[in-house]
Amino acid sequence: MYFTVFTLLLLTSCGAHQSLTNNTNMHTTHVQLSKNNFKVIDHVEGHSRAVYVLGIGGLTRKALIAKARSKMFDNADMQGKSCTLINENVEIKKTAFPFVRVYKVGVSGQIIEFIDHKSDQSITLKNE
Repeated sequence: MYFTVFTLLLLTSCGAHQSLTNNTNMHTTHVQLSKNNFKVIDHVEGHSRAVYVLGIGGLTRKALIAKARSKMFDNADMQGKSCTLINENVEIKKTAFPFVRVYKVGVSGQIIEFIDHKSDQSITLKNE
């Protein structure tokens, strides 16, 4: 009986989810988005994961967010285009077992591309 209860307690887990909806982006820009001079072209995501056994291992929370953000930018393919990333969201999921904790971080956002109303074409940057 005690063995069964101990085994059940050992195999249980808990999970928590945290979403950082505040603006963690500290970049300053002077782009005006109140006019119809842009279009949403894509939704991108990046993920990272860390496992801690007895509290040892994995990356810090900031490093996990930075790694997920880096993967998101790799998936964005914005090189040479006049676009930017907006509405960045960070989600953290924590799962705990008796001796193991797993942290999963996801960063997502939308890519907008600025358009030229005169020619109704996308504005692209020239590599010089």
